[in-house]
Formats: sequence, C-alpha cells, structure tokens
Amino acid sequence: MGFDLGMVLGFLVVSGVALLALLLLGKLLRPHRPEASKRVTYECGEPAVGPAWFNFNNRFYVIALVFVVFDVEVALVVPVAVVFREAVAAGAGLLAFTEMFLFLAVLLVALVYVWARGDLTWVRALTAGECREVEVGPRSPAP
Repeated sequence: MGFDLGMVLGFLVVSGVALLALLLLGKLLRPHRPEASKRVTYECGEPAVGPAWFNFNNRFYVIALVFVVFDVEVALVVPVAVVFREAVAAGAGLLAFTEMFLFLAVLLVALVYVWARGDLTWVRALTAGECREVEVGPRSPAP
C-alpha cells in the first residue's frame, strides 16, 4: 500500500517538475513582440462590430442540444440494430424491438414538444415586449 502511494506521489512530482520546466522553457524561447493588432478581438477575419459582451440568442443552444440528442440516439440505436438478428435467434427479439421502440418513442415525443414550442423555427416574430434597443459601438479599424 505504501509503495503504491509512493509511486503515485513520485509520478505527480515528476510530472509537475516536467510541466514547470516545459512552461519555463517555452517562455524563454518564444518571441515576445506585442503589437496593437494582436489585442484586437478576432471575428473570423471580419472587423469587430460592437462590444464583445452581448446577449446570445438561445436558439443556437436549443438547436445544438437537439442535434446532440439525436446524434447520441443514432449512436445508441445502431448497436441494437446490429445485434437484433442475434436477439431474435436467442428468443429476445420482441424485448429488443420493444426497448428500441420505446427509446425512439421518447425521442419522438421530445422532438414534437420542441417543434410545437417553436424552438426549431429559426426566424420568429417577436412581440413588442421581447424587443429592446441595443447599443452598437463604433466600428474598430481593420487590422
């Protein structure tokens, strides 16, 4: 027990020393040429417009979550579909089919819910209470 703990502590010490040595070596070897253009916010080659902090549209988040859910669904259904023939041969075909059907039914209910709420509609009409003024600062000069 003591030997195992010593090995772990030794590994942590050696890796910590190696980390600090490599960080110090990188700081000593890399060039240091600060310029004003390096401090400008980068937006895919376009000049920055307005402040960097703004309210992010939640629709990006909802659509990304729906994509991840259905991506994971495919990853979970494919192995069941691959071994379905073996499950039928073993006499558990109805059970495998029922499990896959219930799993897909839950996901279908979730999709219908998100669709009915209008979360998959990209361009939506907003009521007057949802809209507000946004200040946009001056355009920063192109680098």
